[in-house]
Amino acid sequence: MIFEDFYIILLAFIIIPLLVSYYIRQQSKTQGSFRFSSVAMIKKIGPSRSLKWRHTVFVLRALAILFIIVALMRPQKGIENTKVHSEGIDIVLALDVSGSMKAEDFILNGKRYNRLYVVKEVVKDFIKKRKNDRIGLVVFAGRAYTQCPMTIDYGVLLQFFDKIDIGMIEDGTAIGDGLALAVNRLRKSEATSKVVILLTDGNNNAGKVDPLTAANLAKAMDVKVYTIGAGGKGQVPFPVKDIFGNKVYQWAFIELDDGMLRKIAEATEGLYFHGEDTKALKEVYDKIDEMETTKIELNVYMEYEELFVYLVMGALLFLLLEIILASTRFRILP
Repeated sequence: MIFEDFYIILLAFIIIPLLVSYYIRQQSKTQGSFRFSSVAMIKKIGPSRSLKWRHTVFVLRALAILFIIVALMRPQKGIENTKVHSEGIDIVLALDVSGSMKAEDFILNGKRYNRLYVVKEVVKDFIKKRKNDRIGLVVFAGRAYTQCPMTIDYGVLLQFFDKIDIGMIEDGTAIGDGLALAVNRLRKSEATSKVVILLTDGNNNAGKVDPLTAANLAKAMDVKVYTIGAGGKGQVPFPVKDIFGNKVYQWAFIELDDGMLRKIAEATEGLYFHGEDTKALKEVYDKIDEMETTKIELNVYMEYEELFVYLVMGALLFLLLEIILASTRFRILP
C-alpha cells in the first residue's frame, strides 16, 4: 500500500482523539429531564438493548471521518511487472552410444550400471538446471545423427533423451562425424554463445570427418567445444552372458584417446574433462553449468491502482447509516 502524502495521517491522530474526547465530555454532562425521590427501583431495571448500542451513531461518524482522512492520503496499490531480457546460450549435446558404453565401471546409488545409463542420468540433471537456453542432442556411434533439434522445450528434449540406447546405431566411434553434425546444428544460431559438449569413451575409428577437422570447423564458426572422456582407462568390467544366460563380467580393454579430446577442446578455447566415475562426471557437468551462464537483464516497473474511491464509498455508507439510525432507532427526543 502506497500513500501519496504521508503527512495527512497526522490529521487522523489529531481529529479522532479530539472527537472521542468531545463525545465523552458531552455524555458526562447529560442530565436527566425527570427527577425521582428514589432511584432504587430504577437501578433494578437492566439497561435496554438500545442503551447498550447507544454509541453506534458516534462510532459510525468517527469511522466516516477516518475513511475520509485516509482517502485524502490517496492510497495506491502497486502492481510490480518485470520484463526479462535474456541472452541465452545455444548448446548441443553430442553423446557417444557405441558398444563400449556398455562397460559397467560406474556406480550409482550403490549399484553397478553401464556408462550410458549413468551419463544419461547426469546429463538429464544438467538439462533441468538450464534456463532460457536452446539445447539440441546429437548421438553418434558408427555414424552420427540428430536425436533432437534445438529447443527450449526441455520436457520434449528429455523424452528424446530417454529413447537413447546402445545399439540404436551401427557400432563404431565416429567422433569427427558427431562433432561436425553438432557444429552444423549451430550454423544458423544467433546466440551470443554457442557450445558443444561432446562425450565419448573411446577413440575415433569410424566416420568420414577427422575430429581435428571438425574442431577447426567449430573454431571458424565461433563454437566452443567442451570434451569429456567417460569411464576408466585400460581394463574395465564388461557384461556378457554365460551359457546359462546369466550376466557375468569379463575384463575388456577400452582405449580412451584423451590426447585427441584435449586437442579438440584447446582448438576451440574449450576445456577437456575426464569423468572416470559417477562423482567426477557430475562435477564435470556442474563446472560447465557454472562456466556457461545465461546473461539475464530484468526491467522492473510499477503500475498503481487508486484505492481512495473505495474509502470514499465506505465513508458515505457510514454517514448514511448514521443518518438512518439517528432518525429512527437512536433518535433523541427534546
